[in-house]
Amino acid sequence: MKNYAYRSCRTGRRASWLFLPVFLFIAVIPLSGNENYPLGSRPAAMGNAFVTVADIWSVQHNQAGLAGLRSFQAAFHHENRFLVPEFGLQAVAAALPVRPGTIGVSYTYFGFTRYYESKLGLAFGRGFGERFSAGLQVNYLHTYIAGDYGYAGNVTVEGGFIAEPVDGLFVAAHVYNPTRTIRYTYYGEPLPTVLRFGVSGYLSERLLAAAEAEKDLDNKMILKGGLEMGLFESLWLRTGIISDPVQPSFGIGYGFGGLTADIAFTGHQVLGLTPHFSLSYIF
Repeated sequence: MKNYAYRSCRTGRRASWLFLPVFLFIAVIPLSGNENYPLGSRPAAMGNAFVTVADIWSVQHNQAGLAGLRSFQAAFHHENRFLVPEFGLQAVAAALPVRPGTIGVSYTYFGFTRYYESKLGLAFGRGFGERFSAGLQVNYLHTYIAGDYGYAGNVTVEGGFIAEPVDGLFVAAHVYNPTRTIRYTYYGEPLPTVLRFGVSGYLSERLLAAAEAEKDLDNKMILKGGLEMGLFESLWLRTGIISDPVQPSFGIGYGFGGLTADIAFTGHQVLGLTPHFSLSYIF
């Protein structure tokens, strides 16, 4: 009887581990179909308070930031959400300055063979004078669910602006899916419409501070904050935090020539740790 109970206990433990991805799938996926996932390890380390920053990952955070890029750039990003392989997120991006602005393209893939989401974006950002820039992006979203559900496609738009009212102080806003595009034709519910407003500034030559408020029209507002400190010319330390639920973050970046590698870690009080890794190259 003892041996039987022990074997049953061990079998139950193995079964619980096997079903863990299923439980997470049930808990998270219905809430996250075609979400506008934040990208980039630099933003992740700063709590994704990134709507004011000009960077290659402006293709996801605020297309107006593309106007601040002066050379052709390409980047890759990977994160293993909550250390669950089925929740892997990968992305590639490229930005090419042209006259009169900058063209950006990006592709994001989230999920695994039986459930995945992808986003293909084409963006354009340009400056209007020295202190104001604006950007717009058109996205094609694709979702696949194995079985009878199949796949569905949607088109969304997003865009924003960045202003510098005084030297070193930036104010920005961004809206994702203002048209309330429908998520799936057979569900009839809209994709999230998300508004972001942020400010950032240099507290010193090597210390950037950023703060941001994000409001999904269907959910409560969340607040974000981040710091980036340049220790040397090519080494940066970063930290940040997101509210509701509280999610701390930290990371490091190192540049060598035109290549920059960024690593970040974010924590969720229930689901655990997520590591992020990005590479970017300025040609």
